[in-house]
Amino acid sequence: GLTLPVWVTAAVKAATEVLLGEDFLVQQKVFLPDQEQSLDVPVTSASLIDRGQQAICISHADPGNCLDITRGLEIWTCVQLQPLVEEVDCSLDLPSDSWLKLVGGSGVGKYESTGELCLSGFARQLLHCNLRSLVPNGQILRVEIVFPFGRELAKRTSNEAFGVVDGLALIGTQAEVQSSASPQQLQRTIEELRSRCADHKVDDVFTFVLGENGFDLALKLGFSSLQILKVGNWVGPLLVAAADAGVKKLLLLGYHGKLVKLAGGIFHTHHHLADGRLEVLTALAVAEEIPFHLIQEISKAVSVEAALLSLERSAPELAQKLWKRIAAVVEKRSHTYIAHYGSWSMQVGAALFDRQRRMRWAGPFGCKQLEALGVAL
Repeated sequence: GLTLPVWVTAAVKAATEVLLGEDFLVQQKVFLPDQEQSLDVPVTSASLIDRGQQAICISHADPGNCLDITRGLEIWTCVQLQPLVEEVDCSLDLPSDSWLKLVGGSGVGKYESTGELCLSGFARQLLHCNLRSLVPNGQILRVEIVFPFGRELAKRTSNEAFGVVDGLALIGTQAEVQSSASPQQLQRTIEELRSRCADHKVDDVFTFVLGENGFDLALKLGFSSLQILKVGNWVGPLLVAAADAGVKKLLLLGYHGKLVKLAGGIFHTHHHLADGRLEVLTALAVAEEIPFHLIQEISKAVSVEAALLSLERSAPELAQKLWKRIAAVVEKRSHTYIAHYGSWSMQVGAALFDRQRRMRWAGPFGCKQLEALGVAL
């Protein structure tokens, strides 16, 4: 299957071609950034509108044989050419380009803090390499993207936890969907891990990141890309694979709402298979001897993030203690998990970040590993 940025790009390209008077092609060739290969991507329909001043294309996403909420997602793209002299909202343009104006319509995710379209670097590059040659000199291509059911679907994601509101984000980082819950993805990640360990020394801290946000944060903190591996949901088997590959120090870096599952002994973290986050958090609050009325508030919270914010308002010192306990228990549970499968001496640290992607808490080993990496809490 293909990621959402690919389907959107195909629809934008089809609409642009129709706007320029070319025939509608039901199969669009989408070129990948910095690669010679292209993908044949089907679109549903396209037509001129507004007396030929605009064109619209409709398409439907297909992520392939995996559990993904974008399956069948209806995509609308509306394009229009404008003179370059018109005032342009450059905050939404591709870097160093004034020829493309992107507008997030209904159902498309935007950053709550800025209102900007939530778009990954890969999605930007994909649009650039497929559209630039179509736009006449001296003109701007205005592209509005609409996901008619995006707002409803976004409620089933963790977008809002990371400050993305109003719909689905265009955050794919590659063309093909890689299901973080599939056995095939686990095998690919193990092979990548073994290759990294064979090609580079593993005496330094190796970092497992859970999800795109963890990967982005690790890079911004200055971690070496060679020492970072995105692990998806197969955390347990990959811990064992890392120990077996000779890793001596491993840092687990993730959003607190994800890593709290590990504190409950849940080492495959996909929500389709297991959750129990608030139940784990409540049990840890009991162990930390948090006052009972605050434990009740935690147990009734709608999310781990909501529980954190509520506790920070009521008792910030207790909130700090509880979330440090989470990190420490993640480390302890991880060592116990690994010990079931062998006698390796790999040290596992845990570091948690919050909704604003701020590194906030770490366990005892995690603190030492962050210090070695030059990162302060």
